[in-house]
Amino acid sequence: MSTRALSADDLLAGAQATHRVSLPAALLPEGAAPGHVLLRPLTAAQVQRVAQASRDERLLASVLMVREALVEPKLAVEQVQGLSAGLLQFLLGEVNRLSGLSIADDDLEQAIKAPLTRACFVLAREFGWTPAECSALTVGQILLYLEMLARDERPANAAAPAVRRAV
Repeated sequence: MSTRALSADDLLAGAQATHRVSLPAALLPEGAAPGHVLLRPLTAAQVQRVAQASRDERLLASVLMVREALVEPKLAVEQVQGLSAGLLQFLLGEVNRLSGLSIADDDLEQAIKAPLTRACFVLAREFGWTPAECSALTVGQILLYLEMLARDERPANAAAPAVRRAV
């Protein structure tokens, strides 16, 4: 069965789709009837705005993401901040899943076990490099540094690798 090429409208329509998400009874007030909320995926622009608005405040980022994704009921930032931590965490997980921002457990396990991931982790630990600095390395550089570690040699200057800029 062949597939058709998607149009721009097809791709953009996904951001407007709403999803009914049932809330676990354990997260609702005692005696409350089972219920659901309507969520929609976040757009790239919304994720960027949330990141800019929250900077280093992870909890604020969570609150803003849930607020942006909630279609029904619509809540103000202050109301989302007043949700129980468990309910906020559940809703955030659903927002991330619907928005394609989460990784499945199997995929995460494969990523952790990937040789290149493990190599970058070792280099970051041994040299104190950040993930961004490790990602700037070529595969050849990674292999060279790993070989030096295996031989218990350290480069004279184990400073962070220079970040290459695309021209």
